[in-house]
Amino acid sequence: MDVPSSEPQLPEHHPFTQATFCGYVALVGAPNAGKSTLLNALVGEPLSIVTSKAQTTWRRITGIRTTKLHQMVFLDTPGVLQPKDMLQRALLVTTRTALKEADVTLLVVDPLEPLDPKERDALLELADLSSAPRIGVVNKADAAREDAISREEGWFGSKAGVSSTIRISALRGDGLDGLLSEIERRLPPGPFLYPKDEIASDPVRLFAGEFVREAIFEDFRDEVPYSTCCEVEAFREDPDRTYVQVVVYVERATQKAILIGKGGAAIRALGTKARLRLEQFLGRPVYLDLWIKVLPGWKKKKIHLKRLGFTVAEEDAGPRAS
Repeated sequence: MDVPSSEPQLPEHHPFTQATFCGYVALVGAPNAGKSTLLNALVGEPLSIVTSKAQTTWRRITGIRTTKLHQMVFLDTPGVLQPKDMLQRALLVTTRTALKEADVTLLVVDPLEPLDPKERDALLELADLSSAPRIGVVNKADAAREDAISREEGWFGSKAGVSSTIRISALRGDGLDGLLSEIERRLPPGPFLYPKDEIASDPVRLFAGEFVREAIFEDFRDEVPYSTCCEVEAFREDPDRTYVQVVVYVERATQKAILIGKGGAAIRALGTKARLRLEQFLGRPVYLDLWIKVLPGWKKKKIHLKRLGFTVAEEDAGPRAS
């Protein structure tokens, strides 16, 4: 006859029945190393904008991947190693902050476009801000020569202080299972930070501005994409659709004219592309109200950068109050 246990039995879903592991994973690397493509592949959704142009990530985008026992909170960071202006210094602050929060750091390199010695030193200087274990990620391995891949692996092993190195192709998905296993092994024990079905911690309205910027980077050339910044001024969930108002700021009137186009053709095409992207993301109809405004020198003025949501670098913040 079975004798009932005197010990209380915990249900299977109880948080103490199995240990869980959770942590922040920072993706750090040069522009166009493929960090945003990698984040999207790891999460399984296109959260971070990806274009053929370098340095399109201006915000820290957070993506979440949850399995039965592991939750990884990925932080995609701007690819700025050697800042040249106030905006780039602000972007570097974003990367530094992410690294200080990281439980695991992924150093992502592109063997097709190797870093020069100064860029490598700058990347290591950033990585040294965190005591988190580092994983060296050689992206685009499917398209690179063996000697180029070996060069990056050698640098990781001799200079970068990584605990392991892995070859991947974020675009094709090659090597991602191995990378995820390496990350899971290094996550600290702890409860999940987000519900299991969430894939992003950022407000939905942030993605509205990012999707407009993505369309601008895809459809416009030269300096125009790098001179634009998007601000979501209204985001309202109506019964039949979502209303979104986005203002695109540019530095000069000539850039505004380019974005509007002859007879408004360019802004209509831009709005349609961004709206369809947002509808796919939200899973419901969207009314996108798009405006173009001139804000002279916004990239060089801390008052504008702060207003647009950037964290101004300490050297640009001006004198502190005593």
